[in-house]
Amino acid sequence: MEKYKKKLEQQNGFSSHDLELANIPKQSSTVADVLGSGTLGPVTSAVNQAKAGLDIDAVDGEVAKLSSAVGESPAQLVISDSDRTLASTGLGEGSPKDKISDDMFTDDIFGESPADSQKMGYLRGKGNGIPIVRSGLDDNWDDAEGYYSYQLGELLDDRYEIMATHGKGVFSTVVRAKDTKAELGEPEEVAIKIIRNNETMHKAGQTEIQILKKLAGSDPENKRHCVRFLSTFKYRNHLCLVFESLHLNLREIVKKYGRNIGIQLSGVRVYATQLFISLKHLKNCGVLHCDIKPDNMLVNEGRNTLKLCDFGSAMFAGTNEVTPYLVSRFYRAPEIILGLPYDHPLDIWSVGCCLYELFSGKIMFPGSTNNEMLRLHMELKGAFPKKMLRKGAFIDQHFDKDLCFYATEEDSVTRKTTKRMMVNIKPKEFGSVIKQRYKDEDSKLLVHFRDLLDRIFILDPQKRITVSQALAHPFITGK
Repeated sequence: MEKYKKKLEQQNGFSSHDLELANIPKQSSTVADVLGSGTLGPVTSAVNQAKAGLDIDAVDGEVAKLSSAVGESPAQLVISDSDRTLASTGLGEGSPKDKISDDMFTDDIFGESPADSQKMGYLRGKGNGIPIVRSGLDDNWDDAEGYYSYQLGELLDDRYEIMATHGKGVFSTVVRAKDTKAELGEPEEVAIKIIRNNETMHKAGQTEIQILKKLAGSDPENKRHCVRFLSTFKYRNHLCLVFESLHLNLREIVKKYGRNIGIQLSGVRVYATQLFISLKHLKNCGVLHCDIKPDNMLVNEGRNTLKLCDFGSAMFAGTNEVTPYLVSRFYRAPEIILGLPYDHPLDIWSVGCCLYELFSGKIMFPGSTNNEMLRLHMELKGAFPKKMLRKGAFIDQHFDKDLCFYATEEDSVTRKTTKRMMVNIKPKEFGSVIKQRYKDEDSKLLVHFRDLLDRIFILDPQKRITVSQALAHPFITGK
């Protein structure tokens, strides 16, 4: 499997620091052609009242107004009531297909999918809550790939009763469990990530625990929109990580409520605010997530709270190994593909891809290869600065000595790979992806959204909008 998952050891002496809010520089290019006229559903009064300030605590406090008060049911984000015809081919043109390559995105391992559970041969249901006893010389707790072969009703660590499957990813299996020893104020239902039983995965799991402890320790009030890490234990030679259990992931939200159409822009705004709060927290902790995508964003049952999850690919910022396959492909920033040094801007790019996908119901950059990804990036934003290209470690895979781009294509008849030179690449009109009208009073919010994406999709990571600037952007603040 061509996917790099190497981690660096935690950098000693890291100190968090507050980031200065800077003025957002005006960029010349636009994503208006991509978004078209857009679709804006009715904006709920709760969202209209969310006027976030520049301070992250103020932003989070305003978003919290959308959450439930004590003793009250949580207010749900309003999904457009317009007809949503579900296409049998998936999310739509340029969206993930049933069979995907390894570097596109890994399996969703945190958001529960009943259909997937049935395919895997597991059913929901209450087990006996007793340890599973096996006997005989041929007993083996693991499958051939080192995944733990659990059973429903099995009791892990003499505490957690397995109730259902969550999913299976590259590093682990995730199950939903009941905490039979939960104390007052502790969640009774948890998600447990059971790391595969081999040395490489165990080391990766230890790094993930370091990162999770750093994030949780810096967020004692649980306000920074990262999934809550509760504890860890060892079980039958498997490292196990315990998390709070949330309802759905964002990809399931798009499939269920906004396939081919997307969700209301007011809802996108709420999720965007919470995502940027989580990125601010990661930056303050010196952490790169490195795999932001809708699958790795969990949403509560009321659909008004989002949390970033799955830090299995995360690493501490610093001198990181350059690799062209970091981050799931559709959400991969150009600096990764080109082999440039990378930092927090790579996560900003991924968030931009997710926000567009939420709004439109379609993938922003549906490239089947890294080469096609670069072509799509340039068709949106124009040619890469030559100064930027000269620093890339993988430039010769996509550009000639004069820095002219070669598009690698497969002949539909012969199936042979051909290369086609592309010169003078300029942004072209992608066309409108949403054809419905929107209310005049919502046009300002759409303009702000276009501008935010425009600043996120700056090819040069050093000129890309920062997370502090994003939190101060009019789309978030409403000012």
